[in-house]
Formats: sequence, structure tokens, C-alpha cells
Amino acid sequence: MRLPIILSAGLLLSFGLNLPVMSKSPIEITQSPASKNLNSRRLKFNRDLWNRQNISNYRYTFSNGCFCIGDARGLVVIEVRNGQTTFITSVATGKAVNPELFQNYNTIPKLFGVIEDAINRKASSLNMRYSARFGYPTQIISIITVR
Repeated sequence: MRLPIILSAGLLLSFGLNLPVMSKSPIEITQSPASKNLNSRRLKFNRDLWNRQNISNYRYTFSNGCFCIGDARGLVVIEVRNGQTTFITSVATGKAVNPELFQNYNTIPKLFGVIEDAINRKASSLNMRYSARFGYPTQIISIITVR
């Protein structure tokens, strides 16, 4: 099973847990100054839901839509075993990629950290979705204005 996940400025993931298909639609949140508290509460709720699942072995396909070097963009498969990233390979080539390029995105707990950082940095735009059943992020799109 693969579930779509989009992260930070257009990152795309699909999550393979070999679990049943979600029966509910994802939660969608849009950041505004008035919604920071709501975003924080939803983050906490979904992070807690994910942690209660106690899933430590999973694989997902990830795409980073950033203004960064080419090797950090494109689809990669990230595999996690016992909570630790075991490999990251390019979907296009099937070859291993530099894991340092994905160190902020190479586990589901780190994806929650990306959301938390966007909330704390008062992202001018934050749009995210979570799996209704498992709590993991399925989409994160954030725009952070550098001042």
C-alpha cells in the first residue's frame, strides 16, 4: 500500500506500511496567524496517534520540491527499520543517494519536526494533511519568509 504524502514546498511521499487503506479522508490545515494554536493542537494529536501505533519498520517514497541541488530533488525510497533509516535510493536510478541530503526527512518523527518548525517559525503559509487512521503526515507545504 502506498499513501501520498507531500512535504515542504511541494514534497511528495507515498507511504508503504503494508496496512489496510485509510477509511477516512486526511485532515487539512491552513496556517494563518489565528490558527497557530489549532495547528499545534492538531500536530500534537497526530504525533501522539502515530506514536501509539508503535510502528518502527516502514518504507515511503519521498520527493522534495525545493530550490536545492538536483540530487536532493526527485523521488527517493526511504526505508526505516527499528526507527533508524537503513537506506535511501533514487527511484529513477535504483542507486543509493547521499543520505545527508535527506537527513531532515528520513523518518516520520522528523516529518513531524518539519511541521513543528514551520509552526514555530510562523510560516506565512502552512498546509498539511495527516492520515486519519495512523496520524503520519501525508502532506506538508510550507512557505517561510526569511527576514
